[in-house]
Amino acid sequence: QVQLVESGGGLVHPGGSLRLSCAVSGSMFSIKSVGWNREAEGMEREWVAEVTDTGTATYADSVKGRFTISPDNIKNLLWHLDLNNLKSEDTAVYTCYANDRLGRFFRGQGIQVAVTS
Repeated sequence: QVQLVESGGGLVHPGGSLRLSCAVSGSMFSIKSVGWNREAEGMEREWVAEVTDTGTATYADSVKGRFTISPDNIKNLLWHLDLNNLKSEDTAVYTCYANDRLGRFFRGQGIQVAVTS
């Protein structure tokens, strides 16, 4: 059974930074892309960032220039999301996901990031 587990969330002041990590346990076929979504309270889920197995990264306009997605080792099923210059509007539950080359989609349980003064 494949499981994705996020870590690194927490409480931070505006302008601060956090690193989120996502680790996969279980057997997964070759990964095609990994990424992050977020969902703020009372809001719809928002796509945040994605990186492919070839290293191409894309970002939502709301986080471009502040967040960086990086595979620690995408083949070893571990990747990070560095959140810099955090704003109150970044407060949300962040969820990692993965797409494999069989067309399957996997998602973690989510982790809270709270930006507050």
